[in-house]
Amino acid sequence: MRFLLDAEQRDFARSLDGLLTSCDTPAAIRSWAAGDHGPGRAVWARLAEAGVFALSVPEKHDGYGPLPLELTLAFEALGRHAVPGPLVETVAAAALLDRLGDAGVAADRLPQIASGASVASLCLTSLGPYALDADAADAVFVVDGDTLRVAAGPGPVQPSADPGRRLSRPSDGTVIAQGPAVAAAAGHAADVAALATAAQALGVGRTLLTRTVAHVTQRTQFGVAIGSFQAVKHRLADTLLALEFAEPLVHGAALALAAGDRGAGRDIAAAKVTAGEAAYGAARTALQLHGAVGYTDELDLSLWIRKARPLRDAWGTPAACRARVMAT
Repeated sequence: MRFLLDAEQRDFARSLDGLLTSCDTPAAIRSWAAGDHGPGRAVWARLAEAGVFALSVPEKHDGYGPLPLELTLAFEALGRHAVPGPLVETVAAAALLDRLGDAGVAADRLPQIASGASVASLCLTSLGPYALDADAADAVFVVDGDTLRVAAGPGPVQPSADPGRRLSRPSDGTVIAQGPAVAAAAGHAADVAALATAAQALGVGRTLLTRTVAHVTQRTQFGVAIGSFQAVKHRLADTLLALEFAEPLVHGAALALAAGDRGAGRDIAAAKVTAGEAAYGAARTALQLHGAVGYTDELDLSLWIRKARPLRDAWGTPAACRARVMAT
């Protein structure tokens, strides 16, 4: 299995990173947390123009995919820039609708997702009762056993540790599919969601490390930069190693999913737990080495710090992922 990215994939990742660098994502997150989705939807539109959501949609429905590896590259960039919104849930919903085997539903919904015209959220009740950012979504898909419905409304918004993640219990709605195909499609969608979340966590961890390294080279104690202290160097090195170890697992899981390997689910679980723990470790390192300023909401880095733990637990807790790896 080849893990090196080709030139086209590297160019795509660089172009997406450049696009997001030009966006004021911290301001978009703060507006999103206040219930103003305008700035976030503006970023969403630019991502759609770059083809991010089309990566999860087949060509026959105006997409480019499914392309799991390119999707992970995109979500690493989304994590590096902490883009708000139900990004994972939208691509997972696309995977669900594609696998249903219902040509009418797919033709009606997937082109809108590919173009960015439709923001979707997804709730699998087997994993929990909440949908992410349902109040900002154009459609909220809920899978309960072998029944798929589109929720009638988002329900009350619940507080979250991450201001860029707004949770709610979706209300009852219209059933659009029933039967064994729904459960099978939901399992595939959960794998796509776990993989995208792992990639997003990896990107969050990268930014936390980069900004912390910059901080410790500027902050001084006893007349020298704290980055020169051996304990600080060791902490940063451990964080880097964890992220470096996670990256090939994420990319390898994407390749396994693209190839349809029977063990893809196990690989995704291993990637999810490794990337999630690495990002959470990066957040703890960033918080400790920034000192008291790391706790303040005014510091933009706090938006990344507060994102790491929810991503670690979303779409498969560490315990659940480890259990899946051991079971297979």
